[in-house]
Amino acid sequence: METLVATGSIANPVKFRDQDYVALLDACVKSGSLFSDSTFAPDQSSIGMPTDPDPKKEIKWLRPKEISVNAVFVEDTTCTTDICQGQLGDCWLLAALSCLTMHPNLFVKVVPPNQSLTESYAGIFHFTFWQYGEWVEVVVDDRLPVRGGRLLFSYSCTRNEYWSALVEKAYAKLIGSYGSLKGGNISEAMEDFTGGIAYSLPVSSRTPRIMWKALSDALSRGSLLSCFIQASNYLEIGTVTAEGLVKGHAYAITDTDTVKKSAGEALLLRLRNPWGFVEYSGPWSDKSKDWDDVDAAEKKRIELKNSEDGEFWISAEDFSKLFGTVELCSVDPDPIVDEDTPTDPDSPPAPISAWTLSSHKGSWVSGSTAGGSCTYPRSFWKNPQFQLTLAEHDDDNAMTPEEKKVAGNQKEKAKQCTVLVELLQKNRRKKDKISFLHIAFHIYRVPPKLQGLCLDQTFFSSQQPVGSSGKYQPLRAVWREVRLDPGNYVILASTYSPNQPAEFFLRIYSKTGNNLGTKDFTCSTGFLMVMSMPPVLPEDRKRVQKTFDEMAGPDDKLNAKEFMKLVNSVLEKDYQLPLETCRQLIFGEDTGGRSSLTREQTEPVLASLRSLQSIFFKFDQDSSGTMSPFELSLALQAAGVQCDGQVIQVLWERFGSGEPHLPFHGFVACVTRLRKLFALYKSESNPEVKDVGINAWLLQLLAV
Repeated sequence: METLVATGSIANPVKFRDQDYVALLDACVKSGSLFSDSTFAPDQSSIGMPTDPDPKKEIKWLRPKEISVNAVFVEDTTCTTDICQGQLGDCWLLAALSCLTMHPNLFVKVVPPNQSLTESYAGIFHFTFWQYGEWVEVVVDDRLPVRGGRLLFSYSCTRNEYWSALVEKAYAKLIGSYGSLKGGNISEAMEDFTGGIAYSLPVSSRTPRIMWKALSDALSRGSLLSCFIQASNYLEIGTVTAEGLVKGHAYAITDTDTVKKSAGEALLLRLRNPWGFVEYSGPWSDKSKDWDDVDAAEKKRIELKNSEDGEFWISAEDFSKLFGTVELCSVDPDPIVDEDTPTDPDSPPAPISAWTLSSHKGSWVSGSTAGGSCTYPRSFWKNPQFQLTLAEHDDDNAMTPEEKKVAGNQKEKAKQCTVLVELLQKNRRKKDKISFLHIAFHIYRVPPKLQGLCLDQTFFSSQQPVGSSGKYQPLRAVWREVRLDPGNYVILASTYSPNQPAEFFLRIYSKTGNNLGTKDFTCSTGFLMVMSMPPVLPEDRKRVQKTFDEMAGPDDKLNAKEFMKLVNSVLEKDYQLPLETCRQLIFGEDTGGRSSLTREQTEPVLASLRSLQSIFFKFDQDSSGTMSPFELSLALQAAGVQCDGQVIQVLWERFGSGEPHLPFHGFVACVTRLRKLFALYKSESNPEVKDVGINAWLLQLLAV
């Protein structure tokens, strides 16, 4: 029996743009032709930057064998010096790629084996990247941008090796263009190469010895590491310090080691500049006199090279003085650096803990679920809500020895759950620009009496979060590790400003397992009788009788125009109804398909309109005669209907007609339609309709 492999796994990745590598390769081999990728054409649209008017700088697209007769996909083995940065500001991507070469088990996920420029060559290659919870296979042809006979972007120091240039091309295709890669955070690339959690660590937060030990342990666990010197302003980016280091530039941390010398030992880190040149010139650099005190066997063991290849050694002390931030990415979200990290260089790394993962894809929709930050209290609660249930505290067996030691000293913390939450905004790198929104998440404890209920403005205005990602930041991802008591929580994901549409991905790791679900509700019909039977005021009864006596035809009924005149004589000036809405009100009643109402039908409809007008008054904050989209669900609830988020979104799109605010007649039409649909559902005898559920049924009919 064939075992099904989940789509989006590394064994069965999603096929980007529906391109099947195996099928395309077979077709090319059979036809004897080289693959040409029409979805990423060899033209300026794929470059994603303005054309240079200088004819000497014309870009040509050539295959590797057309650039170098000795071209190979991989020359001997892959290593950190295979990658050199070209004329594109994507050091963040290439530094992460340098890190990846140090971990063969991770490297083969991104660069599948058995690809060659000679054997079964057909001009087609494939690579795999993690994208928001799933692995995606990207197919490219091997036509690369060339200027003056040389690769325009990433290249190998040997000039004959092309795997890194093709990885760069595949990633550019995935994101949109080469121009989309200009400027970025190395944590993005680290996550997309591993599927792990990436985060930053200030170098000054630990002593040099503890930082060195922590980074050594992280490397041994398969983590990707990089570092940079923060530029104080834009003009400083790219400037070279007296020690030969580049500010605002990503360096890969590729190794750590201890070197024995006559006066003890030195703790060293090996770094690489993805440019492939411009190296550190301080103590323990390639030409430093510090190496004179180290015997030849030690130099050979650590493969010391006195060459300008961008790679160099630096002491732990100087690293801590000169660099400001370390970026780390681990497939398992274990703490990279604990306060209790052993300082002994020879002590073994802590064992990896067991984590469970829950994830969810969501979106911020203008006027519906893009509620903004808590500085907008009337809409903050409308942001996507995720219910998190933590059933038990961390299992001692899942804790590292250091964590048990801390837990032993802090008994209360031992009864808590370790949770790591990450929020990523999707697809914000476009062909010609990067537009990251300011995002954050907040975690709230839900008391037992409110479990399963809608958490509205009242709840969030009166409660303080028990955890958050911190201040809103314009990053692709924000994360935070928190310790929470067992219980029920809700996580709110938001942008800083309301009405900023975007998609996002939320993932939660915990050491004991967790239950993550969207905080949404089945539409309720329990209050419909209250809504449909408001009392008829005496003056309205008299007005109806008078209108009928004066205007009704021989059948003693009012047509749509006559009914419109009646209702508009009752409603406020800014709340007048157009003829079409009056027709909808009439057909909302049992009229036998005729567009007219009897006296008995008109009185309760008029009373209902008065009730809806009173409700609308409460949510018309600026007395403009319109309602904010964020208020629709509350207004409907006041009218006796509670709808889930998807239904509210469809209602707004249908009755708001794409406008930023909803007029009174749109609200009336919305309620009228819902009343009719609820009545139909209630009378439905088909069991298949009931099995589908009212939410799905409503969405289907509202789309008609």
